[in-house]
Amino acid sequence: MGVVLEFPEADPRFQSAGRRLKRWREQRGFGIEALAEAIHASPDVIRRVEAGRSRLDSEQLAAATQALHLPLWALVSDTPAY
Repeated sequence: MGVVLEFPEADPRFQSAGRRLKRWREQRGFGIEALAEAIHASPDVIRRVEAGRSRLDSEQLAAATQALHLPLWALVSDTPAY
């Protein structure tokens, strides 16, 4: 019998942030690999974040907003914070 790998459940707190990251990444024409390179992370990190299974640390979040030419609020809220 084979080994069953357990994957972490998606965290509801991270799911909305992951959806925002994916939406903005796709709207800006970035592939997963390109964004991963821009924030000095692996493509698997981006996949986990977009799936709601992980989150970006503060340095990665700042790098992502810079790479995607976004204000910080765009990845942490759906409500503009001007």
